[in-house]
Amino acid sequence: MNVKKSSRRIPGQLYIIISFIPWILYWVLTSFIGELGVIVAFAVSLVMNIFQLFRREFNLMDVTTIVYFSIASVGIFVFSINVFIDESGFLGYFTLFLMAVFSIVVKQPFTFQVSKRDYPEVYWRDKLFLLVNQVITGVWAIVFLLNAFVYLFLRSPINIIVSNTLIVIGIVFSIIYPLKAPARRVYKEFIRYDWRVDVSPGRSNGEDEYDVIIVGAGIGGLTCGVLLSKHGYKVLVLEQHFQVGGYCSSFMRKGFIFNTGVEDVSGLWDKGPVNYLLNVLGLRGEDLFIENTRRIIFKSKAIDIPNNLDRLVELLCQLFPEEKENIQLFFIDARKAYEECYKDTYLYGVPLPAELIVKVQGERKLLDYPREHPYFYDWMNKTYREKLDEYFRNEDLKILLCSLIGYVGVEPERVSAGSALTGSLSYFLKGGYYPKGGAQHLAETLRKYIEEHSGKVLLRHRVDKILIENGRVVGVKCRDKVFKAPIVVANANAKKVFLELVGREYLNEEFVKYIENLKMSPSAFMVFLGLDIDLSNYPTLIIDLDNELHIVINSNADPALAPKGKSSITITTFAKYHDFPERGTKEYYMKKKEVAERIIQKAEKVIPNLSKHIVVQDAATPKTFEAYTLTPEGAIYSFDQSIETKKPYFKTPIKGLYLVGASTFPGGGVEGVVISGIICANDIMSWRSTDFSP
Repeated sequence: MNVKKSSRRIPGQLYIIISFIPWILYWVLTSFIGELGVIVAFAVSLVMNIFQLFRREFNLMDVTTIVYFSIASVGIFVFSINVFIDESGFLGYFTLFLMAVFSIVVKQPFTFQVSKRDYPEVYWRDKLFLLVNQVITGVWAIVFLLNAFVYLFLRSPINIIVSNTLIVIGIVFSIIYPLKAPARRVYKEFIRYDWRVDVSPGRSNGEDEYDVIIVGAGIGGLTCGVLLSKHGYKVLVLEQHFQVGGYCSSFMRKGFIFNTGVEDVSGLWDKGPVNYLLNVLGLRGEDLFIENTRRIIFKSKAIDIPNNLDRLVELLCQLFPEEKENIQLFFIDARKAYEECYKDTYLYGVPLPAELIVKVQGERKLLDYPREHPYFYDWMNKTYREKLDEYFRNEDLKILLCSLIGYVGVEPERVSAGSALTGSLSYFLKGGYYPKGGAQHLAETLRKYIEEHSGKVLLRHRVDKILIENGRVVGVKCRDKVFKAPIVVANANAKKVFLELVGREYLNEEFVKYIENLKMSPSAFMVFLGLDIDLSNYPTLIIDLDNELHIVINSNADPALAPKGKSSITITTFAKYHDFPERGTKEYYMKKKEVAERIIQKAEKVIPNLSKHIVVQDAATPKTFEAYTLTPEGAIYSFDQSIETKKPYFKTPIKGLYLVGASTFPGGGVEGVVISGIICANDIMSWRSTDFSP
């Protein structure tokens, strides 16, 4: 991306005012010196615009001005047509009206051309930028037309007073509307959910009364619970499973420890949200995480990926010498875009979506966002495939740069470049980390913090209903037990939350239909193997693009995850929920065994004789994930993460009910759900505190 710096120019709104100078001279001077007033106006317009014409910066209003006064001069001095003097006000304003209408018809509103002076090129391709200028130009067209009739029907000095008043209205509208319109457009669909529930931390004194109840002990819910409990809120976390963590869990078989989904975590650099959470816990990254080593298998070739961006760029340049300059430029731009995304995290620990930028930081901040984040804004508004095509021709190179696109679960043609940048490419930019002691250790660390700060975490407590009275939550029901709270945070899939725990009767038909139509993300099939051999000569992560496998040697990251001299391995591939029979049936177990054997055979191309060393074997299907996490279809990222999907807002139509986790912004992955938890906690506390330091 080429982000051009603006040269010194007259600001757009001032430029419009200056553009009226020839017209003002024309209308004033023709009343006193007749035809000479036309010549003066023509001469001034030429002097004012000759530099613009020399630079080929043609503005429709300037061109219209010069053409009009050229015709007027010829008409007066060659053909003795005095209408340009006698009806100067009407003809001038009607000409400007026609100019404005023409510019709208050809979809190049004249204020759009002028606005480019105030905003960098990254704005110009934005549909909203064009729409705002169409509205402003439309208002100017109305002003010009009204002024034409003012001069046609009113006498001096009333016509001068009225016309100038209308011009001032046009100028004021042109200044205010660009500030208000984008914010209003972004925020209008969320403003109905911008309710507020005031809770005084620690004031809930009843045995089963709490300030906040969190339904589901996934990482998003636990993150929210940690931040709230730190600030004195009485928090209750209810989890239906026998352990916390959701997809961030582990289990043991005969001394081998396996994770159920989390092996590569981003967001641990100095501005990363996971690092921010660790600071709250009083921990450092190395206390809970180990940096991963990784290898990519592509066209039967093993490519070891350096944990250093400069060395990665050097490696790719060696592999694709014809793309050397493009590779260097791509990663320079990608790093700038990524760091811009996290530019403001010092305020609340996370990057904010557009609607929260408006609410928390103000309308001006949203308007300035593309100017302050030009690289990331460009990535936001393209697909990842479009971004790769912008830099590269070599398809093999593009495939390598999509090697971790499975972390967002969407093809590069369907995912925004911004999501691909933060969800997959970021692992090349800032590294990816394995949870020390297994994924369960991370979840248990968060649980422990909540309990040490007067919170409570109850396992095997499945919530049957979120209780609602007069349009607001009052608590939850678990079997015959009722827990009361004015705020409920649902760390569960939004379909389950709204269609089962809340109930359709509390929601309008349009919202129910929206939730029902949300497409689920892919699921996965996982094979867990305990081997009687040491595989420490392999990297921790092996991404086999040839066979579409993600192989994790857990014990290479942390030797404590397998008996000494042995290895713990997890092999993952995407799988479709409906490809598997009903869980528990004979057909289901046969299908599960068949798929596991096929995956092991493929993995032996990477780790020879793998099957001869298996001492422990287990597997998980999409229906396994559905059973343990209660996520429909065992979706590993909740909803489809494509650019077309509009995720549910974290505040719901029910007052006091929040969403956290993969269902809401920004989506799946540990870093993503941590962001959702931080956002939710900040909103509960009215964004009044940024102090989450230990």
